[in-house]
Amino acid sequence: MRRATRRRFVRGSAAALLGAAATVARSQQPATVDLLLVLAVDASGSVNQARFELQRQGYADAFRHPRVLAAIRSGPARAVAVTMFQWTGPSMQRWVVPWQVIRDEASAEAFADAVEAAPRQLFGGGTSISGAIDYGVRLLGGAPMRAPRRIIDVSGDGWNNGGRPVTAARDEAVALDIRINGLPILALEPNLDEYFRENVIGGPGAFAIAADSYETFAAAILNKLVLEIAAAR
Repeated sequence: MRRATRRRFVRGSAAALLGAAATVARSQQPATVDLLLVLAVDASGSVNQARFELQRQGYADAFRHPRVLAAIRSGPARAVAVTMFQWTGPSMQRWVVPWQVIRDEASAEAFADAVEAAPRQLFGGGTSISGAIDYGVRLLGGAPMRAPRRIIDVSGDGWNNGGRPVTAARDEAVALDIRINGLPILALEPNLDEYFRENVIGGPGAFAIAADSYETFAAAILNKLVLEIAAAR
């Protein structure tokens, strides 16, 4: 092989290797989505199995709804990443649906199917909203995706009665640029929405949407997901 030809071959090989390395590096970068959303589902003792099923089906139906998919597609990345866990007492949380990226009908249906298939893993142990927030923060810290917005969405039917003060957990999460939204269920405590607004939700644009009962949970979670996913909020 002539020297000039050999030099061109070496340069070409090096460029090919650099191109391949860049491709691998890009493939190893975390996916970017518009929102990282943690769904924290109340499974405390006040939530009997019928009430739990209404919650679970409400979430599943919401992610199959065209309004939620339209909200997802309204962002620059046209995708969000969502995960779900069940919670009760201060150290009682179970991660039941791992992080999944939702960008189209198929991925939305896959997430809804995963929600429906996730068995209830907790049945009592108090009501620690602070523990739920702390656990949500850890899930966000370990998320395999990146996003400009991070939200923990807490549903529950009672006041914080275990673990550290809920305001402390909320304030620490907000300091990490995490928003806390709430879905208080008023079946047992009619003024729970006021408690959530004063003690649970936090961060710029944070809000709570109340469900008057477990029977109206599905409508509340649909409206709530549309609002918190939409890029305008």
